[in-house]
Amino acid sequence: MDSKSALTRLGVKEGLLTQEEKDFLDKNGYLNLGRILSDEQLNAVREKIQALLEAEGDQAGSELAESPFIRHPKEAGADRLGDLVNKGKEFDVFYTHPRVLAAIQHVLGSEVKLSSLNYRAAKPGAGLQKLHADYPDAVPSGDYRVCNSIWLLDDFSVANGATRIVPGTHLSQHLPQDVMENPMDPHPEEQVIEAEAGSVVIFNSHTWHGGTQNHTSNPRRAIHSYFCRRDQPQQSDQRRYLKPETLKRIGEPGAALLDVG
Repeated sequence: MDSKSALTRLGVKEGLLTQEEKDFLDKNGYLNLGRILSDEQLNAVREKIQALLEAEGDQAGSELAESPFIRHPKEAGADRLGDLVNKGKEFDVFYTHPRVLAAIQHVLGSEVKLSSLNYRAAKPGAGLQKLHADYPDAVPSGDYRVCNSIWLLDDFSVANGATRIVPGTHLSQHLPQDVMENPMDPHPEEQVIEAEAGSVVIFNSHTWHGGTQNHTSNPRRAIHSYFCRRDQPQQSDQRRYLKPETLKRIGEPGAALLDVG
């Protein structure tokens, strides 16, 4: 099955995004889709994440360190988990939800695949990242290779280190380090994403972004389902990691979206 057919089978169709949402995403490089996860789903995912962190211990996120394409495989100021595709049915929604996939398709086209499905939590007093794009080179406007979705497991706020993004920079054909003296500095046009837990924010990953410092006493938790064009390498080699029980659970459309079918 090709990815276009997989998207259709997973419920992606015209009308899932309004024209206003498409225009906003095109202009600004990001879009808050609003709340998608229910309280029940949030609680199940939080419980599963905590169980995985305890079970994996010092090895949590070790899969990320094996990828040459992940910028921050291990962070002193953040808890990480990798390869969530294979770690429970609770995570299936993060790369199969039709409205999210419709937004990914709008940015990248129909020839897409999941690149990675990871967890990141900025610890108290930490989490600040330099402004960056998730691609090594600047690309021509419209020729986008990567697109991310941030699933908020906690409310995002200025206080707890929410992601900052510089609207419109996906159109600039520059990287932050090309024009900023220090990409760790605040940008005069940056916006901090503030939204409630359960929300999903799509961002064209060529748009400059980065985590901010968590000034609260609790971790700021999120899951990133990161997609790329079919002709790009995956951050996590799904063929290498995919377990038979996962393949059986997700079926043919899921396998196509992972590029393992």
